Amino acid sequence: MGTFSDRDRTALMVIDVQNNVVADAYLRQETIGNINALVGKARTANIPVVWVQHSDEEMEIGSQGWEIVPELTPEAGETVIQKIYGDAFEATDLEAVLADAGVGKLVVSGAQSDACIRSTAHGAFTRGYDVTLVSDAHTTSDMTEWGAPAPEVAISHINLYWQFQGAPNRTAAVVSTRDVDFRS
Repeated sequence: MGTFSDRDRTALMVIDVQNNVVADAYLRQETIGNINALVGKARTANIPVVWVQHSDEEMEIGSQGWEIVPELTPEAGETVIQKIYGDAFEATDLEAVLADAGVGKLVVSGAQSDACIRSTAHGAFTRGYDVTLVSDAHTTSDMTEWGAPAPEVAISHINLYWQFQGAPNRTAAVVSTRDVDFRS
């Protein structure tokens, strides 16, 4: 159990699944399909879905590239967090939104695995949340020309090390889409 004694709810986070972010993402369709399945499971179980959108000089708010992909659509009443840093908690009201909803456990999906997914998962964990990374519901693009490992290696590495994160009164886990059960 996370460090929040008064927050026993879980939320699904869908991070940066935006047109420009996932345009050339590794296993794009499969990953978006898995995220869509997670969103359906969360909604069925009455679990909050928190959407996150990144913006910067190259991806301005309101532009077509900034929009969430058409395969995924936030429903009315679902929170959409606008961010400018990798960690979705930085300079946003994400913490207040989660506190108001009684959330102490996060299930994380989205893009980019080796950037905003990693940053937000670590940010949540250090803030006291239990964090589950969905192994087949996050993706990244090929950034090997800048020295990064191939996308499949980056994703595999993050899945590997996340399951071994440790801190007092917190859990880190890695599960597949099919094994996510929001009812338990």
